[in-house]
Amino acid sequence: MTHGLVVGKFYPPHAGHHHLIDTAARACERVTVVVAPSSAESIPLEVRLDWLREVHAASPHVRFAGVYCDLPIDYDDPDIWQAHYEVFRGAVGPATVDVVFSSEAYGDELARRFDARHVAVDPPRAGVPVSGTAIRADPVANWAFLAPPVRAWLARRVVVVGAESTGTTTLARALAAQLRLRGGAFAGTRWVPEYGRTLTELKMAGGVKVEDLVWDRDDFLTVVREQNAAEDAAARAGGPLLICDTDAFATAIWEERYLGSASPRVRAAAREPALYLLTADDGVPFEDDGMRDGEHLRGWMTGRFRAELAAGRVPWLELTGTYRNRLRTALAACDELLARGWSFAAPQLPRRPPDRAPGIVGGSC
Repeated sequence: MTHGLVVGKFYPPHAGHHHLIDTAARACERVTVVVAPSSAESIPLEVRLDWLREVHAASPHVRFAGVYCDLPIDYDDPDIWQAHYEVFRGAVGPATVDVVFSSEAYGDELARRFDARHVAVDPPRAGVPVSGTAIRADPVANWAFLAPPVRAWLARRVVVVGAESTGTTTLARALAAQLRLRGGAFAGTRWVPEYGRTLTELKMAGGVKVEDLVWDRDDFLTVVREQNAAEDAAARAGGPLLICDTDAFATAIWEERYLGSASPRVRAAAREPALYLLTADDGVPFEDDGMRDGEHLRGWMTGRFRAELAAGRVPWLELTGTYRNRLRTALAACDELLARGWSFAAPQLPRRPPDRAPGIVGGSC
């Protein structure tokens, strides 16, 4: 087999798709994978291409080509079939296709139009029991079938923010631990520590006291760069929820606290999570661990967090009361977030004339 072809929406890519592509890659000298979503779908084409190229980077003879296709789907209609074929042919280019690999009933006709042989790969989904439809309906139940870059894109980020010694680290660690106890997709729940504390430790390593530390703009740029990188790495390896102890948005407020203002570059590094949890300073004793110097500023910082969160677009919740009450409230907020599910635009719907009998309708989605 010289040149193999795989066509699909990959909305989103999952283990079944990877099995299909790997099967073609083992059998052919070269493979073209055509990613053909409709323009109405909510995962951009370039994002899907990036995911697939990363997962299949070890197969350099596999080429990924993307094209938006908003044609109606009716595989009983020869004119519509021909229109789809021309879109796919344009993505493939002039090269001869020797074999088409698919897990769909339309594979025979697709292969015929390319004057190629059809190889059906696990049509009943017995080997890899998943579909794009199942993923979109319930990502959590199908988390194990998703590759790291897809997990990172889907993971809901919950960020705990607050002034010094208000329990942000304790709460973030405990929240992740409680989620891991649920098992399944949540068994791998990660939490991301505050990089600002790590940088403080590095600055104090030579014996410098906390009150003598000097902070500059570059320090805060380092913090947001390292914080964002740690978040992204944890999201790739974790579960449906990622718990973060501070983020770039919070770093901007810390920069304001130390330097009087937040720089545009630090503010620009902020990404919008799914939820913010603010740990109030009321009722939380200040603990001086040798790295803290802002007891007198805790009320001011809490107020700044409130004001900035209220002015933003991200849902947020202030945690008050005892530690147990705060943890219960945080878990309930996470459950509410999960209950809202994930929002995917509907894939292109089948359309056929009313006087035509149903045929093979659908796609490798």
